[in-house]
Amino acid sequence: MANRDDPVLNHLTTLGVEHEVMACDPGLADTALFCDAYGIDPADSANAILVAGKADPRPYALCLVLATCRLDVNGVVRKRLGTRKASFAGADETAELTGMLIGGVTPFGLPTPVPTWIDSRVMERVSVVIGGGSRDRKIRLDPAGLLALSGAEVVEDLARSANPN
Repeated sequence: MANRDDPVLNHLTTLGVEHEVMACDPGLADTALFCDAYGIDPADSANAILVAGKADPRPYALCLVLATCRLDVNGVVRKRLGTRKASFAGADETAELTGMLIGGVTPFGLPTPVPTWIDSRVMERVSVVIGGGSRDRKIRLDPAGLLALSGAEVVEDLARSANPN
């Protein structure tokens, strides 16, 4: 059931994306703490990271990468943004653009559309846990549900393994 006062859940419902809402202690919303406290494999957890290109106006993208990976911000992301430099958006900039705090950022229910780039490894999971729009919840869904987002695109090698073997 959609709640008109909840843009994230409303957007998921409008798009017809099956999902599970998982309650989360806000103090445990950061990925490593969340996975440890709630028994979630970090390989099944995806972070939504807002990146910005150094240009005027600033180009943005919201990148989804598994918690076991590192976003290639100086390579793939920078090239895709078409800028000489790119960086992670800070907490204030992220909150201003998404209306969400780091630890709860999700591509659903954004007040302003932002291109969503999904690392191809995310799509290989049976299900993924992503931010829920606030630090007190997470959303578990089939990664295919992410493709219901307007502007969502799967990108090969958007991230690299955080611990290459």
